Amino acid sequence: MLVANRGEVAVRIIGTCRRLGIATVLAASDVDLEGTAARLADEVVRIGPAPATASYLDVDAVVAAALRTRVDALHPGYGFLSENPRLAEACDAAGVTFVGPTGAQLRAVGDKLHARRHAEAAGVPLSAGGEVTTPTDAIKLAGEVGWPVLVKAVGGGGGRGLRRVERADELVAAVERAMAEAEASFGDARVYLERFVTSGRHVEVQVLGDGDGDVVHLGTRDCSIQRRYQKLVEEAPAPDLDDALRDGLHGAAVALARRLSYRGAGTVEFLVDRDRGTFAFLEVNARIQVEHPVTEQVTGIDLVAAQLALAEGHGLPVAQDDVTFAGHAIECRINAEDPARGFRPSPGTVTRAVFPVGTGVRVDTHVQRGAVVPPHYDSLLAKLVVTGTDRTEALDRLRDTLGRCHVEGVDTNLALHARLAADPDVRAGPVDTTFLPALLTTAPIEAGHG
Repeated sequence: MLVANRGEVAVRIIGTCRRLGIATVLAASDVDLEGTAARLADEVVRIGPAPATASYLDVDAVVAAALRTRVDALHPGYGFLSENPRLAEACDAAGVTFVGPTGAQLRAVGDKLHARRHAEAAGVPLSAGGEVTTPTDAIKLAGEVGWPVLVKAVGGGGGRGLRRVERADELVAAVERAMAEAEASFGDARVYLERFVTSGRHVEVQVLGDGDGDVVHLGTRDCSIQRRYQKLVEEAPAPDLDDALRDGLHGAAVALARRLSYRGAGTVEFLVDRDRGTFAFLEVNARIQVEHPVTEQVTGIDLVAAQLALAEGHGLPVAQDDVTFAGHAIECRINAEDPARGFRPSPGTVTRAVFPVGTGVRVDTHVQRGAVVPPHYDSLLAKLVVTGTDRTEALDRLRDTLGRCHVEGVDTNLALHARLAADPDVRAGPVDTTFLPALLTTAPIEAGHG
């Protein structure tokens, strides 16, 4: 198995492969040749210099590494090339099994407008909106769907390419900027509008598909604690959903995956309107998610192992009636960034790294003392995952466990997570996507406590 990724997700994939008796080759850039994942892999192959465009984002370099090391399969992890149809198709052409959806499926959901059309055809509720090609179109459509609106890049993802607009006199400039940014970032200038939900929750459904139309769901996750549309805290199952709404989310996700004859692990994301008690389709993430451990903790299903089985053509690892849920799990993304200085990334060398162990505690990380946090990639250091019999116990365990985490040498957002775990609004129930930005505005993190 070629692991075409880095950091904690590479360590995570290697761990499951080891348990299954699968030898691993790590495809690494120059700065990752001596990292934790490299030490755990059976073999390491260099794919290029540190900049991602010359290594982890280079399809030709990654496929060449797979051919050079004669692997049977390639796991792309998340981010980088994980949703790039060119990589999936290049693997097929080279006779290497791609652990993920087909190139056609990646194209179908990677284009947000195509994904909306598939969702509509599957009977999945959509938010009001649509494609705009000129600022004039945008003004007309915004008047129909209502203010405020979101301008979204068709080729965007991971929170990039999003812009909220409050008034008509701001829209033309926002659309023009969004188009220019989308062209520069994604090579695709197309944008579309959606009505902005004032009090919305980001709820997603994990699905597994066998590629022949058989699909199961593994329940919901709530990812509403976000900053600039980047998730920071996730939990499973999504709390405080009535049975009809939860069943509707499950059914919609399965219906869309079945329409696509989806293969592998994927996530269908929705926006739940708290005021209306309704939900609407957002997008499909056609890969394993950063937050997949919370689903694993409450279902007992190893999602990476499921990905491998599906890629090998072994069919679904579990029937829907056999999927059960036990307890509540919460994940915090521990990043090398300074919340007191606008969440500025904090590259450097980790001089101390202490993560606790114990009942109901899981830490997915590639960081230990002496680890170098390079400036070239995402700043994720570790994922702290806690599980309790219910949400209250999980939050109590999270608050206690965060107090025993220590990282030195780089700034982190540990203090922010400690504040969130103790916040009365978070503890009282699920918050919406506006919660964290409002909290940071009214009570910013003090310097020296990031």
